[in-house]
Amino acid sequence: MKAARWHGVKDIRVEEIDTPSPGPGEVAIKVAWTGICGSDLHEYLAGPIFVPVEKFHPLSHDKAPITMGHEYCGTVSELGAGVTGFSLGDRVAIEPIFACGTCTACLEGLYNLCESLGFVGLSGGHGGFAATSVVPARMVHKMPDALSMEQGALVEPAAVALHAVRMSQIKAGDMAAVFGAGPIGLLVVEALRVAGASAIHVVEPSPERRAKALELGATSAIDPTADDPVAAIRATTGGVHVAFEVTGVPRVLPQCIDSTRHEGQTLIVSIWEGEASFNPNTAVLKERQLQGTIAYRNVYPAVMELMVQGYFSAEKLVTKRISLDEIVDQGFEALVAEKSQVKILVKAPD
Repeated sequence: MKAARWHGVKDIRVEEIDTPSPGPGEVAIKVAWTGICGSDLHEYLAGPIFVPVEKFHPLSHDKAPITMGHEYCGTVSELGAGVTGFSLGDRVAIEPIFACGTCTACLEGLYNLCESLGFVGLSGGHGGFAATSVVPARMVHKMPDALSMEQGALVEPAAVALHAVRMSQIKAGDMAAVFGAGPIGLLVVEALRVAGASAIHVVEPSPERRAKALELGATSAIDPTADDPVAAIRATTGGVHVAFEVTGVPRVLPQCIDSTRHEGQTLIVSIWEGEASFNPNTAVLKERQLQGTIAYRNVYPAVMELMVQGYFSAEKLVTKRISLDEIVDQGFEALVAEKSQVKILVKAPD
């Protein structure tokens, strides 16, 4: 079968590999759609970050080259021995977390904080940029009949956003700022609406993405190349209760902190390619908090129910649909060059 494989920085190749078969406790998925994630783009431009290169990943038992793609859905095509609760043809979304199940975090139910955390399509395994994927049955979630397959490819990034908002201190009626209106930032805007934020101020240089943020419910959309975002936010709010950092750009982190009120909170959602700095006094003198958040846990059912209600709409968020053969030129390179793109979906080969 065809698969898009990471070999190195700016070296993703569509090549022929053997079609995987499910072992005991595993499920084979005929992939439908897979989204290109910001994490995928980081691996393309500056990896390896999650991709194991020198050593095999302890849970995937894999290393580069690896088949990419972790935001995906499809239909069940084969069941491994011992798998129950699924039938051939079931429409499913994949929760692509590798977790050991035995470390302290896993035993506390915090499997996204596993000491050996990995992701299908980033840390190895049979990723979604292929015709067929094989994953452990615990990663497979049945989709409601009301959801399209394109919606299924958005469950994973929407789960990131919903988990971030759940991890925050936001309460109904509070004010928030979102720095970065890429796919995750826009999904955070929608998750904040679900949480009852009274005002959502978005900071984003792309005019197309600012417009999309307003369409999805942002109160304001600030161009940081034209205005001081901290001054603009504080002039309106006096400081928001929670700011979400969704850019991975070092200079933005202190802006997020400065945009919050006393006892405000900054949620760091991005995956970073390098270090960022800020003056600790900005946190100390106002008793502000910094909180990191990674992936998600136990939120897929809630995400899909919210999708049924109309949130996290693929119709509003997907800006391009391409074939697997186009994944480099029309996918990764387009995301680098065209900041108007929001979510690009890749159709799996037959």
